[in-house]
Amino acid sequence: MRVDGGARKRAYRLQGGERVELEVPPRTQDELEPEPIALTVVHEDDDVLVVDKPAGMVVHPGAGHANATLAAAALAHAPAIASVGGARRPGIVHRLDKDTSGLLVIAKTPRAYDALTRQLAARTVKRRYVAIVHGRARAATGVVDAAIGRDPRHRQRMAVRPAGQGKRAVTRWRVVERFPHFTHLDVTLETGRTHQIRVHMASIGHPVVGDRTYGGKLQPPIPLDGLALHAAGLTFVHPASQAMHEFTASIPPRIEALLCHLRNTPEAGAR
Repeated sequence: MRVDGGARKRAYRLQGGERVELEVPPRTQDELEPEPIALTVVHEDDDVLVVDKPAGMVVHPGAGHANATLAAAALAHAPAIASVGGARRPGIVHRLDKDTSGLLVIAKTPRAYDALTRQLAARTVKRRYVAIVHGRARAATGVVDAAIGRDPRHRQRMAVRPAGQGKRAVTRWRVVERFPHFTHLDVTLETGRTHQIRVHMASIGHPVVGDRTYGGKLQPPIPLDGLALHAAGLTFVHPASQAMHEFTASIPPRIEALLCHLRNTPEAGAR
């Protein structure tokens, strides 16, 4: 956009009489193009595809992330999912943040899509995460029951909000291992809000290691590619057999390296 032929700051207010020119970009295509990107397939049958998403991969196209998404890779792997769910996110029933790795289920048929979305809405899908957080947790277990909504000061972020100004969110955590200045947690979700674990843990003074959005200036003790957050367990009722299926994904190398460092260099947490 230009005003009288020149650029203006976002805060500029029109005075009247100016010439405003707009250059409208072409519409993005509705259809998602498949991309032959390798996937780590944990399980696959006629109805569902369970994958272990790597850190750094976006689940579906969005602002600034048009290519190399999990949705595009899944479409190349299983072209039939093109007619399942939305055109830009075929088969996708839930998501993980870009820098979070781990288990994610994709529906391959409309029947599976409907069944899985119903289970998610009913909160019967069980999701378990491995997290390394800043600070030494005192209690052995804990529950964060706090509504989450858009941060009114930073619209790209989420935040704990007062009652009535966000959606209810419940996160349960259990200590697996303590270090002088860090804690290894097992975390389970009762709800699935955007950035839920990251927002909740930061709200109680234990931000996830490697979280540049909610962790402030805190830095991990070693270089970390992504968050120290991994979706390690996923349980749901299979849409066809109606049997309970449980899947697990081992801790990825980036988090194993961090744990190894903390176990062998206790004083690292003091930096």
